[in-house]
Amino acid sequence: MARHITVCAHRGRSGVCPENTMAAFRAAWELEVDMVELDVAMTADGVLVVLHDRGVDRTTTGTGNVDELDADYVERLDAGRKKDERFTGERVPLFGEVLEAAPRGCRLNIHVKPHAPSIERLVDAVVGTMVDGELLKRAYVTAEAEIVRLAQRVDNRVVTCNLSGQGGDGTEYIMLSRQLGCTILQPNNALVTKEFCAAAGHSGLEVNPFYADDIGEMARLISCGVDGILTNYPEILLKLLGRL
Repeated sequence: MARHITVCAHRGRSGVCPENTMAAFRAAWELEVDMVELDVAMTADGVLVVLHDRGVDRTTTGTGNVDELDADYVERLDAGRKKDERFTGERVPLFGEVLEAAPRGCRLNIHVKPHAPSIERLVDAVVGTMVDGELLKRAYVTAEAEIVRLAQRVDNRVVTCNLSGQGGDGTEYIMLSRQLGCTILQPNNALVTKEFCAAAGHSGLEVNPFYADDIGEMARLISCGVDGILTNYPEILLKLLGRL
């Protein structure tokens, strides 16, 4: 039987839709992807929002840093127009809004960004929301080592993916991730070789590299033995896999 490759829509179907918006997530879910990746930050008044950058300037019509802005301001911003005029009116979603809308069969790769008035408060809120939503079996926290440790202290049941230590041939990355108690790796795609995947698999670690947007790199990663791939164009990967 052919090995199943996890198709993870990076910030939703962000190649054709504005990243980290409900439009991008819905477009990914319509393709029946296995997983979506989303970025979580916290506003100045403690509200969890889905946004990659600390600054809102690149993806929205606003200005300023998310951790210095109130949620009322952030929620009024247009997060679609800069991608394409047809997405005018798309908003920065609330974290809970995305979780509530996600199909039960879709895994959630929750990248916790260090954009918050307090990182401890941010991690408490993210993990607490996951627990309250009974999402621990189908969602996990992806972050740098400091945030991974904080998340595990909040609730040791939370599944984690480490991003720190990605130098050299990846040996240090695998060792650090094991020491942290992580079960998932998200290496830069350039780090991925057959040897890396074999070593990770021997350690019981799932390998979902970031990222591949073209067929050639997708095929290379699959040949190396990855478990999944993050992509801005999930439709391309699904077609390659014969699932679309």
